[in-house]
Amino acid sequence: MQQTPDPAHPRAANPAAARHDVVIAGAGPTGLMLAGELALAGVDVAVVERRPRQDLVGTRAGGLHARSLEVLDQRGIAGRFVAQGRMVQAFQFAGVALDFGGLASRHAGVLALSQVHIERLLAEWIAELGVLVHCGDEVTAFAQDDDGVAVERAVGAPLRARYLVGCDGGRSRVRQLAGIAFPGCEASVSNLVAEVELAQEPPWGLRRDAAGLHSLARTEDGQRVRVLLTERQVGGAAEPTLGELAQALAAAYGSDFGVHAPAWISRFTDATRQAAAYRQGRVLVAGDAAHVHPPDGGQGVQTGLQDAVNLGWKLAQVIRGVSPDSLLDTYHAERHPVGERVLRNARAAIALRAGDPRTLALRELMTELLSMGEPRERTAAMMAGLDIRYDFGDGHPLLGRRMPDLDLRTAGGPSRVFDGLRDARPLLLNLGEPAGLDIAPWAGRVRRVDAAAVGTWTLPAIGPVTPPAAVLVRPDGHVAWVGEGGDAGLAPALTRWFGAPAAG
Repeated sequence: MQQTPDPAHPRAANPAAARHDVVIAGAGPTGLMLAGELALAGVDVAVVERRPRQDLVGTRAGGLHARSLEVLDQRGIAGRFVAQGRMVQAFQFAGVALDFGGLASRHAGVLALSQVHIERLLAEWIAELGVLVHCGDEVTAFAQDDDGVAVERAVGAPLRARYLVGCDGGRSRVRQLAGIAFPGCEASVSNLVAEVELAQEPPWGLRRDAAGLHSLARTEDGQRVRVLLTERQVGGAAEPTLGELAQALAAAYGSDFGVHAPAWISRFTDATRQAAAYRQGRVLVAGDAAHVHPPDGGQGVQTGLQDAVNLGWKLAQVIRGVSPDSLLDTYHAERHPVGERVLRNARAAIALRAGDPRTLALRELMTELLSMGEPRERTAAMMAGLDIRYDFGDGHPLLGRRMPDLDLRTAGGPSRVFDGLRDARPLLLNLGEPAGLDIAPWAGRVRRVDAAAVGTWTLPAIGPVTPPAAVLVRPDGHVAWVGEGGDAGLAPALTRWFGAPAAG
């Protein structure tokens, strides 16, 4: 992670260095991804991160789902993550095995990779893009006006930005200071998670009782034990102690197994909350600052990464004057429903965790359902983020959905759809007559590629669809327009998403 410059550094000594287009609070996966998106678009962005280094206590998220890997592939960096993780096909939804292997994606499955590595690789990427990260600092206050946001910091000098984005977690100071409500459900269950050493050999694996789910497993290096315990009562807000962990072990297993030498201990609950608005003037929220839920299904990091990719190009276009400020309102309109669905899924998973006979019968029924073709594929596509459709109106099944990464034949040789999205620019993929579509008024903003698609057009949970004659793909990979012979509707779609046509 790039550190705050020394005061003797020319950039730090220049008063203009305190001004940025965007300031991001938080250098977790969401903040890092957003910083990269903005940097690719040529936007001056700075990140303020409370931690003095990129170090992360605990394992947190444990992997990346298919759509998240596709998002990284769109920027040409997925290989960095795949090289350091392990692809698996089966995944757990509320203790029910779910096969992700048959999904129509180059990245079908789940990449097992801990959050510490996800953050490290994203931090390396944004460092290559020249993003400045102020470590060991945090946003403490801000004030909006017509031209921007004045940002106060705990340690460093104030910053000035056109927009401020809170990616600072579930207890987001940015969200609170912006006055954005955070309604939801209070905790009814809490869990302890830890990495420790045990003096005695425990029974390994998963077990359930009336309280819920418990697990003991070796860490990857075999040096420690990873513990998951459902507490008998909802725990407090304070950081849990080794004594509390020992008591919970004894309650679940009849012994604490001589637990000692904790690397870390943490607590999470089944509380679910979502920001009532993802935008308040020049202040926006994303990731955990916009939605919190228990980690069941591993959807937290995925949703945050996709928040960032949805917001980044929109924010860049507004800053560059390509699009009106109202484009930012589509961020809430598109991502808030996605967050609502993730919270619903998390609540369902928590309900299926319990060990009582009624829940056991329900889980057995779910196991039977998810072994069937259509229910399995629909649920897997939902959990993987591959079935998301933004409401752009009626039309071809592709409209509003993520564009599949098809193989292409072009005049320059073989290619893939995602190759055209590497620099986070929109793409008009013309699959018909080479001279059939005129985008001259948007030529400087939209890349056009004439190509022939290879293979079947298949959408997860939908199946094969009729191949279009052309598609307009937004920088986030979602299809904004589908041509089925002719250019009807193309100019309005270009104007809506990528600004008014340039004067001739």
